[in-house]
Amino acid sequence: MSDLVTGEAVVLGLQTAKLPSRALAIVLDLLVEFAALLVVTLLLSVALVGLDGAALAATMIGLTVFFLVGVPVMVETLTHGRSLGKAALGLRVVRVDGGPVRFRHSLVRGLVGFFELIVLTGSAAVITSAVNSEGKRLGDVFAGTVVVRERTPGAGGSATPLPPVHPHLLQTMGRELVAMDFSAVPEPLWLAIRQLLGRVGQLDPVVMDRMTAGLASDLSARIGHPMPPGLHPAAYLGAVLTERQRREWLRAQERLRAAGPVPVQVPAPRPASGPVPTTADGRPLRVLGVPTAPAPDAPVPTAPPLPTTPPTPSFDKPAAGTGFAPPS
Repeated sequence: MSDLVTGEAVVLGLQTAKLPSRALAIVLDLLVEFAALLVVTLLLSVALVGLDGAALAATMIGLTVFFLVGVPVMVETLTHGRSLGKAALGLRVVRVDGGPVRFRHSLVRGLVGFFELIVLTGSAAVITSAVNSEGKRLGDVFAGTVVVRERTPGAGGSATPLPPVHPHLLQTMGRELVAMDFSAVPEPLWLAIRQLLGRVGQLDPVVMDRMTAGLASDLSARIGHPMPPGLHPAAYLGAVLTERQRREWLRAQERLRAAGPVPVQVPAPRPASGPVPTTADGRPLRVLGVPTAPAPDAPVPTAPPLPTTPPTPSFDKPAAGTGFAPPS
């Protein structure tokens, strides 16, 4: 049993695959890959009979890399770690935290596996898997993966469905949930319950039953209410977790009501700078929805002065400013 720990500190307790089962799965995969490579090579040799030696060698190298590296990488990526040989033996490749493998994990496993399984005829893989406590080969060490068993002896290939719950038991459980005190339950325990319930369909049924029973026992001891007999531990954990989330939602609503509405301050419009556009009669031009600043007081135009009657020239005295005297 391997103590695989997720990023949320949940111990999965999955059973890792050892050397005999892994070697048999690898042999099945290699037989299928070499058989496909042989069939394609024979077909191309007939179709490309007039091809020169260099082009034929390049084609053979490309086919070898494709079937022995590309095909295993694509199969593990698309099936999330289940090749044909692993599916036949109930094995799966997962990350060290229990999550599904991605393309980068499968690519590292495929590249390293080509050298340790084919170039080195599997000797490096056998030595590494025999020495490692979790049965890892070099590809698993570099990629950060591990091969685990999906089907354990005595367990079916599919997850065990939850037993039906009597309606009276649900009513009794509902009344008990309202009276439960969750103050003694630490936050890490809630986190472990959430992460475990999120992996119900991904874990082995035996491992799932053991982990849910342990968490249910720990939770019931902390809240002081034993788990009702006849109720599945996973259903008990889900009901208690749902009740806690309901209480948190109600407390959040009460805090929002106590805080009251938040006042929204609208900034006052700032007067536009620069000259204010006016109409033909001098009034400020208003645009719909846009406040305009009041127009400054325009000066009142004054009427031009009226022309005065020029003084009548006097012939008795010289005209002012001329220096001449009228003739006598």
